[in-house]
Amino acid sequence: MPFADRSEAGKRLGKALDRYRGDNVVVLALPRGGVPVAAEVASYLEAPLDLLLVRKIGVPTHPELAMGAIIDGDDPIVVRNADVIRLAWVSAAEFDKSCERELAEIERRRRLYAGNRHPLDVKSRIAIIVDDGIATGATVRAAIRGLRRRKPCSIVVAVPVAPPETIEALRKEADDVVCLEEPEFFQAIGLYYRDFHQLRDQDVIALMDAAQARVSAGTPPAVDK
Repeated sequence: MPFADRSEAGKRLGKALDRYRGDNVVVLALPRGGVPVAAEVASYLEAPLDLLLVRKIGVPTHPELAMGAIIDGDDPIVVRNADVIRLAWVSAAEFDKSCERELAEIERRRRLYAGNRHPLDVKSRIAIIVDDGIATGATVRAAIRGLRRRKPCSIVVAVPVAPPETIEALRKEADDVVCLEEPEFFQAIGLYYRDFHQLRDQDVIALMDAAQARVSAGTPPAVDK
């Protein structure tokens, strides 16, 4: 079992990303589980930390099947899976209704987690997307595609554990992928941690506040207007 908890995984991941230390980096966490991992990465890289809120848009009759995803921001980005939409006979009105529902949840979480803080500006910066692990990679792929529109100079995906086939697929989407463990017979992400407890909203808020305090002690980062 490679990781004691998310914090230890983040410390190890930060060291694996050492080549980015000192660069113009923004670390973006996928909540909730990715936040304690990303907090350690951001601390090691001496980089600001922000959230990347992505919501799957499920087929109305089969919510677990993704027909798209929506990515947070002042101008939210929608990624459509045209093949699934077509095969599931989802109308434009149905898609829009589902999209609006997920956008409302994103806005709720953004207000809860970030308060009045604006999203960090990633334009011309190295954006490092961090989660506590990846299974199929569908949500991360949507995040990458949406993040491209915010014009970072490069996108890095960094995770403690994921199956090798998922990592291989992500290498076609991201500019760099860093994964500490790629078990051939991958199972649930939680099985690769001794402590994989469910995080509360309060945990996310506390970690983001601590990261903000660390950055505020130095030069304040730019924000999207």
